Amino acid sequence: MKRDTKYWIIVASKDHVKAGLVDGIAQTCHGKASPLKRMQKDDFIIYYSGKQILGQPALCQEFTAIGRVMDDEIYQFEVSEDFCPSRRNIAFLPGKDVSILPLIPDLEFIHNKKSWGYPFRFGFLEISRHDFELISSQMLQKEYAEKN
Repeated sequence: MKRDTKYWIIVASKDHVKAGLVDGIAQTCHGKASPLKRMQKDDFIIYYSGKQILGQPALCQEFTAIGRVMDDEIYQFEVSEDFCPSRRNIAFLPGKDVSILPLIPDLEFIHNKKSWGYPFRFGFLEISRHDFELISSQMLQKEYAEKN
């Protein structure tokens, strides 16, 4: 029996997200496989980027990509001799980057609105359909949102 669709947020710097968009992949938590194993085909992901560039102070605070998990395959990819992160194939949707700031009051996964960054600390989290629809309604191009 197929389970209900789930919705996930992956946290990564904007520069890493945009590189993943080009390759059509998701990678999370410094290449760990365990978060990716929680996702299944046809689940949706949204990337949140707290920073513009990994290791640099410039803030981003935007949702920077949205997509659907394409299959149930998790695979490793050799980036360098000592780094082989786990990845998932993602069909990214045509979307725009959206600031989190105006959405904070209405996001269910942010319980303490003053410490709104707290849920992102582990790099990967499940969100409700309500939160996914709120974020995606701001990110997706109007034509796509009306079709689905």
